[in-house]
Amino acid sequence: MKVRTLVLAATFAAAPIWAAAQGPSDGQIAAIVVTANQVDIDAGRLAASRARAPEVKAFGKQMVAGHTGVNKQATDLVTKLGVKPEDNPTAQSLKSGGAANVTQLTSLTDAAFDQAYVDHEVVYHQQVLDAIDKTLIPSAQNAELKALLVKVRPAFAAHLAHAKQLQQSMAK
Repeated sequence: MKVRTLVLAATFAAAPIWAAAQGPSDGQIAAIVVTANQVDIDAGRLAASRARAPEVKAFGKQMVAGHTGVNKQATDLVTKLGVKPEDNPTAQSLKSGGAANVTQLTSLTDAAFDQAYVDHEVVYHQQVLDAIDKTLIPSAQNAELKALLVKVRPAFAAHLAHAKQLQQSMAK
């Protein structure tokens, strides 16, 4: 599991370091947000179908529903604003990291699957929150896009808290 956590940490670490004066554009932010949500939707679907513990299955379903909702809000907003999501190295890194995570999870069963999924969710949500706080919100130029990021941030924080609670209960 330590290797998986290192791989996950490398997902955001491998993403470009934005110059202090210039962060990602609104189009790049849109692509990052949609990709980050899709990564968690994909892992959540897998957890909803393969987790052994009912609370982990339920958490997977919650991740699918929550992140699907955020993606709809983001897609609706960028369509309204005429902002075209712009592929970028961060979004590509998130996508490849998400695929690697699903591949790794697919190789696990029962309690090992549940633990790996929950451990991933803790690390992933913390990294997403860090990205929202340190890069995405400060870099967003459009006020409505910035407002959406601020609006959805508490949901990511709640997901992190829930994942930590699951992680703690599984350690007992």
